[in-house]
Amino acid sequence: MSGTQAWGFTDDRGAQLGAARVPRRVVAYVRAGAALYDLGVIPVAVYGSGHDGDAYDPAKAGVLEAVGVPYLGPGRALDEAVLRELRPDVVVDVTYDGKSPYALDAALVERLGVPLVALSVGNELDLPAVLDRFAALAAGLRIDGREGAGPEGVGAEATEPGAADPAAPVPVPVVVGSDAVGPEIVTPVTVSPATGPGQGAALAEFEAAEAALREAAARSGLGVLALSGAGPEQVHLARPHAWPELAWLAGLGVRLLDPGPGPGVNWLTADWVRAAALRPDLVLFDNREHATPPYALPGGVRLAPWNPETPPSPAAYARFFRDLAEALAP
Repeated sequence: MSGTQAWGFTDDRGAQLGAARVPRRVVAYVRAGAALYDLGVIPVAVYGSGHDGDAYDPAKAGVLEAVGVPYLGPGRALDEAVLRELRPDVVVDVTYDGKSPYALDAALVERLGVPLVALSVGNELDLPAVLDRFAALAAGLRIDGREGAGPEGVGAEATEPGAADPAAPVPVPVVVGSDAVGPEIVTPVTVSPATGPGQGAALAEFEAAEAALREAAARSGLGVLALSGAGPEQVHLARPHAWPELAWLAGLGVRLLDPGPGPGVNWLTADWVRAAALRPDLVLFDNREHATPPYALPGGVRLAPWNPETPPSPAAYARFFRDLAEALAP
């Protein structure tokens, strides 16, 4: 960060970003915005992906709709004039390839003249590293003690820049998933609980949920298949180690089923006969609005919802882990 910059951040494309003041007005892809909200940064608005429609997808929104954060529709159909009216200081998206933002055109943000942060949610990072990157961004957006501008009427009162709470505890780094290291996951990642109000508690809940899931997986031994329905004739079967959260589940002892050889990096696209042939005991089904419910599975197969775009925050993944532990229980 140069002497003329109050804020700087290097995103997961390697883009070195900076601004003369800490960004207050954050516009974000809905998944990123829901995570930032959990981490104490309130977006002024969020947008969707090409899979999304003109209204919030409840599976992806977290609490954003309930607290009044406006939804702008799909990112690649955003009206530049509407975005300008929001006066964003920064736009936050995700990236799967480490090169391009996922849900909107970089050129649009470039014309606005504001930083575009793209954080990786692809399989080059394990789940704690993904969480760590969002925590680091949230911490950087909070370094002047503010929580973000938020939509009209949402958020805490701003404090004076640089103001510090003399009673605030010195942050102690917390290792996320420190005892959940599996064969594919070898490096725990340190996250500071000072990323926002209550984050120490959120991290403690994350670790407790990991422990509950590890215990449930060890007791059940159920074979788990993650998939995304695409109609009565087609289904996308998830390759577990292509997804940070699924790979982490494997490290916690969940017996995830691999769909086997075939085209596709993240998914193997097949028919429901192929899915049934894997003989899953539990199916994690994509519960986003564009996905379809499971078809033609054998009787007795358990079903549990899975959001492949769970907000990357300890609180959101703790909820997912708890729900999965319950689904695995006898």
